This record gives sequence, structure tokens and C-alpha cells, in this order.
Amino acid sequence: MRTFAYYGMAVFLMAAFLFVPFRGIQAAEKKAEPALEVPASSPAAGHNSEGIKHYNMGVWKDAEMHFGEAVKADEKSAEAHYNHALALDKLGMHKEATAEFDEALKLAPDNKAIADSPILKAHLQKMKKMEKPMEKSNGGY
Repeated sequence: MRTFAYYGMAVFLMAAFLFVPFRGIQAAEKKAEPALEVPASSPAAGHNSEGIKHYNMGVWKDAEMHFGEAVKADEKSAEAHYNHALALDKLGMHKEATAEFDEALKLAPDNKAIADSPILKAHLQKMKKMEKPMEKSNGGY
């Protein structure tokens, strides 16, 4: 009887060590930049808060939906555009993410959390690199 109990515990521990740490490693490798709060007075506040909850759980599609609704509720919210861009990036929608990062920066160029964001800078830098070949092929137009 004791042998069976030890065997059962060994199987349980092997499963725990195989699956739980692996998921933890994956999560650490894909650490997300923090999403930003919008002012409580913003019409985007409710959807933005829901988006942040989903974003922090790694549920990118739901986060993207809520952040998109936040942008619709307050088109002048740089934080909502920035958060929407973060979620779009996580979904692999890089063209759309770049447009949202660009809009966030235009709306709040003095917001350090946005302007100094490494992911925003990477997207905008890539956008500029892609525009240069297009300018040459269009004869500079």
C-alpha cells in the first residue's frame, strides 16, 4: 500500500515539475510592458480598466477588444491608444500596433511612459525603415 502511495506522489510531482515551471518560463520570456491607466474622468476608463485586467492575465484578444472600445470612447486618450497598441502587438498585428503607437505619441509627446517606451520606439523605428524604400521607389513622392 505504501509503495502505491509513493508511486502516486511521484507521478504527481513529475507532472507538477514538467508543466508548471514550463508555463512560468514561457510567461517570463514574454513579459509584457505595463499597460497605462487613463484618468478616472475619461469616458475610456471602464473599458481601459477591463483591458488592463485581461492584458495582465495574458488574454490578449479580450484586452485588445476592451482597449479598442476605450479608444472609441475617448479618441483623444493617448493611454488608450498606447494600450491598444500593446495588445495588438501581442496578437502579432504589428502594422495596426504601429499606427496606434504613432497616434499615442502624437497625442501625448510629453508623456514619458509613452515617449520612452522601448516597444513604441521599436515599432516607429521599423515604420521609418519601411517608409524609406517606398520613398525611393516613388521617386521621393
